[in-house]
Amino acid sequence: MVMAVPGSERFSSRPVDPAELAAQLPESLPVHTVTQEQIDALDPLTYEVVRHRLWSVTDEMGEALKRMSGSPIVTDANDFDFAVSDELGQEVQVGLYNTMLVGAVDLAIYWTLQHRATNPGIAEGDMFLTNDPWVGGGLHQNDAMVYQPVFTDGKLFGWTSAIAHQPDLGGVGLGSFSPAAQDVFSESLPTPPIKVVRDGVLQDDVADVWVRRSRVPMMIGLDLRAKVGANTVGRDRLLAVIEQYGADTVKAVMKRMMADAESRLRGKLTDLPDGTWHATGYQDQSHTGDRGLHKITVAMTKSANHLTFDFTGTDPQSGVVNCTYAGMRGGVMLALLPILAGDIPWSAGGLMRCFDLVAEEGTINNASFPAAVGRGPIGPAWLTGNLVAECLSQMLDQAPDLDAHVQATCCGTWDTAVIAGLDQRGAVPTPFLSIMMDPMAGGYGAQPQADGMDTGGLFCIPLGRVPDVEMTEFLYPVLALWRREEPDSGGPGRRRGGVGASLAITPHGTSFPIGLVLASNGKAVSQNNGLAGGYPGNTGVEWIARDSEVDAMLGAGRLPAGLDEVGGTAELQPCYGETYVAPGEVFTMFWQGGGGYGDPLTRDPEDVVRDVREEKVTAATAEAAYGVVLDGSGAVDAQATDTRRQELKDARRARGPADGTRETIELTDARRLDDNLVAVTLDGVDQVACRHCASVLGSGAVGELDLVRYEGPVTDAGPQVVDGAGDYVDGAVHFRQYCCPGCFTAISTAVVPVDHVDDVTRTSRVLADARS
Repeated sequence: MVMAVPGSERFSSRPVDPAELAAQLPESLPVHTVTQEQIDALDPLTYEVVRHRLWSVTDEMGEALKRMSGSPIVTDANDFDFAVSDELGQEVQVGLYNTMLVGAVDLAIYWTLQHRATNPGIAEGDMFLTNDPWVGGGLHQNDAMVYQPVFTDGKLFGWTSAIAHQPDLGGVGLGSFSPAAQDVFSESLPTPPIKVVRDGVLQDDVADVWVRRSRVPMMIGLDLRAKVGANTVGRDRLLAVIEQYGADTVKAVMKRMMADAESRLRGKLTDLPDGTWHATGYQDQSHTGDRGLHKITVAMTKSANHLTFDFTGTDPQSGVVNCTYAGMRGGVMLALLPILAGDIPWSAGGLMRCFDLVAEEGTINNASFPAAVGRGPIGPAWLTGNLVAECLSQMLDQAPDLDAHVQATCCGTWDTAVIAGLDQRGAVPTPFLSIMMDPMAGGYGAQPQADGMDTGGLFCIPLGRVPDVEMTEFLYPVLALWRREEPDSGGPGRRRGGVGASLAITPHGTSFPIGLVLASNGKAVSQNNGLAGGYPGNTGVEWIARDSEVDAMLGAGRLPAGLDEVGGTAELQPCYGETYVAPGEVFTMFWQGGGGYGDPLTRDPEDVVRDVREEKVTAATAEAAYGVVLDGSGAVDAQATDTRRQELKDARRARGPADGTRETIELTDARRLDDNLVAVTLDGVDQVACRHCASVLGSGAVGELDLVRYEGPVTDAGPQVVDGAGDYVDGAVHFRQYCCPGCFTAISTAVVPVDHVDDVTRTSRVLADARS
């Protein structure tokens, strides 16, 4: 565990009380405020018109950045975000881009008001720049934010901000990813807020210091100016709204927007059951050479109209799989915005009043300086979001009218691959560096009433896009052999998880090896879990075919369709590592699909037939996971399917108690808990039962159920999960499934370490424990 550096606490972001912050501001920085009476006096029409105008401000800022940026991260993948905030930094309107960043923007403004108000001062025409994850703004150093105060009549009225991932800001690793880093000093330099624009003029000295650190300075310089330009658009548009409607009216709308978002979310929470839900996940490996598993655990408690996310018990910070408080908060917002606030305007400043965070400092999702945090948003923050989404979905699953918001885990993580080298296609060889953004096409998790979207995108970037393959080939000296959806990558379930995809590239247009940095999780332990008995989606994997025959094949006019066709030696890649791809070699990456929902043996056979026809599922998996047998014409063989499903149920039954008898209960007044479980109150005590066979499973909390537990090889989860734990970690990993002891419907399914303490069945009395 990295020891905190004395004095670094000044740069740590913490929860801020806006009222206390306002009282601390110096007299030299007057702020524009409105009274509650002014807020209450707003007429509905004016409120809606101005609210939509503020929304359009962020949209225009996004378009401005995309038009000025030269980075495919921005122009193709939409990995950025914007916000309009009030005078204290509370986010009034955020963009529909990278929602993890929403949890960090206001923290940087709070910090700036606390530490920059008098020296160097906050004045009209200023803009600040930061990439310090401990201050906020972003979740790791590659997230660089430019933000500005907006003044009216000499008073601080609000803030605009633009933030985007930068391809490289220095450090020992390509793309600022250092897989072997043990502290932040091996990574890009964190820069606390500095004034990059004064009186409307970009400061050349600051800009030079900023771009000097990068391996691609021209691109970084262009992105810096693009963010300055986007903020300029934001200020001009905001001032135009103020000029038309008046500062008091616009500010009253801003305050009302946050209050309305808070009120609507609290109202939704009030109608949901109180309780505590648990989820635990793992990151396999923390740095190059590591063979361990690193845990994040959360207990989500909902009481009345408030949520508390308690991460106590999370493992100590380690390697590069750490994020700061801003990252943990961003992970919570990743899940909360689409799941709980999908039908509420995203005034994040109001929504964030509805929850508290509890976390020990020095852990992997609340890391202390100088921990390495390069993997922050795409490792621990992302996993934090997955676990929070799992808890929220379990809570919402008890409300049938809200099941459209229930969702199994989406693609699980981001598979990072940074390529860099020398492009020799032009008259003058040119260095290049890029992050492969193709994993933007992740598979979405299944829902109670719908399959997950196939290669539908990323849960945290609603407007994310996958880059054009031909544009990648145009920009960089690589040839794409394929980019395609992969069958069986979506988790099996009554509703199938969306499939993921794979990519294969080979150097083309360079005689030098291309440097490659890899960083990803979800290879030994699934990070794309299913819900209600649904299976997880696929585990990720990367290979390099050394000394392949790809050049000869291409020369003969043949395009390989799989790694097995290119010959050579297939070299499995670790979760974290630095390597190369030489001319004539092939690099493949296989990223993740979404988790399934519900027991796959309850899926409509016709849906499985359609999946096989559309090559989302193979015929072998249709039979092994879904129990659906196809005839020679590709249609359902009804008799063989009934027989096969009974065989699979009998295999589950063989794990159970010898007598197989269970007490049953009348389900007329049962309340839904999820796809399989219901609760009936008898004599003031909740009896939990199976919805399918009415077997009584226990009383009290769901975590006290009597279930049949099975532990076996991970291959029991299906071909989408590779039995490769020994290739990545030392700890044993297995397939664990809990079934109803009456009808043997799958209640919970996961791929977990053997010492994993179950969240759903914690403290459970296991009727039978069949081990393989």
